[in-house]
Amino acid sequence: MIELNKEDIEKIFECTIDNLDIFKTSFTHRSYLNEHPEHKFPSNERLEFLGDAVLQFLSSDLLYSKYPNAPEGEMTNYRAAIVCTPSLATEANNLGYGKFLYLSNGEEASGGRQREYILANTFEAVLGALYLEKGIEVCRKFVETNLFYKISDIVEGSTYKDSKSIFQEIVQEKFNLTPKYDVLDSWGADHNKTFKVGVYVGKELFGEGEGGSKQKAEQGAAQAGLDKIPLVDKAKSL
Repeated sequence: MIELNKEDIEKIFECTIDNLDIFKTSFTHRSYLNEHPEHKFPSNERLEFLGDAVLQFLSSDLLYSKYPNAPEGEMTNYRAAIVCTPSLATEANNLGYGKFLYLSNGEEASGGRQREYILANTFEAVLGALYLEKGIEVCRKFVETNLFYKISDIVEGSTYKDSKSIFQEIVQEKFNLTPKYDVLDSWGADHNKTFKVGVYVGKELFGEGEGGSKQKAEQGAAQAGLDKIPLVDKAKSL
């Protein structure tokens, strides 16, 4: 872990900040508090809640203006593709958030600094901190630069369909079956659970995914299933 300082935050956001403590809170994973009760900052979960709401508003506002003829259902799909866990995790990784995280030894050892759902949650928590520190317009400028730049590619490339929908369409076409999702494991306290979900085509496990909700884990499993389909096709051709 690299200790977060004022210069790091100001470089990321390209603006001055006064309250460094709130940004340190945004990088504090709950697991760290279990091992370090002396840590002066709470976990980032409340800031994550706030940042999620800020992100939902800003993405909805942009899509409403940018695509005046798009129906509600399509805009919902566009937004889901932009703010999904892999998308947010990619941007958090690009911004170098992982190195600033306060993580338990267990999370550290298991690769928590690169784990998608932790990075995605941190992206939202940091955005929540930025909102409290600088307000909505600075948040808007930040996400326009560091997230919303890919909206046009998502819409024009029709990649806004979520992984579950795409996987189901392909499986039904190729195998005449409907994928089934099962929870394989779960761990953590009730307010901070992580789920592992498997997706099956017939009796074959096609992919696994993890996430802070069953829905996020299912999306991860579906994406893993999509990654496997080309390998299945190649094996059949041999």
